[in-house]
Amino acid sequence: MSVDDEQVIDVLLIEDDQETLEMYKLKLEKDGYRVHVAGDGEEGVRCATELTPDIIFLDIRLPKKDGFTVLEELRGQESTSDIPVIILSNYGEKELVDRGLKLGAMEFLVKAQTSPIVLSEGIDEWLKE
Repeated sequence: MSVDDEQVIDVLLIEDDQETLEMYKLKLEKDGYRVHVAGDGEEGVRCATELTPDIIFLDIRLPKKDGFTVLEELRGQESTSDIPVIILSNYGEKELVDRGLKLGAMEFLVKAQTSPIVLSEGIDEWLKE
């Protein structure tokens, strides 16, 4: 379940689509993760700064601030600069993937190819890197 079974892992999901958000949130909570959610980019930066979660899943197309702007801001703040960020997007074009990785995302996943199970099972590995 977690890197250390005695410590609950905090996950922040920054996603504006309610159905997608609920799908991933339900699976992660079922697997024992404490899940926090943000529905837009501004709220995502605020939550990340206040909570300093263990890992962040970030959509690209968000209201108020897009995911790339969010990622840049997180990387520019001392308190959030080292938090693993996994981009989770409907768009997987090479230029978007390259941009996300260049800005400091650990990985870029396409939602259509990433089930909640894959996301949940990947957390331990991403936290080890």
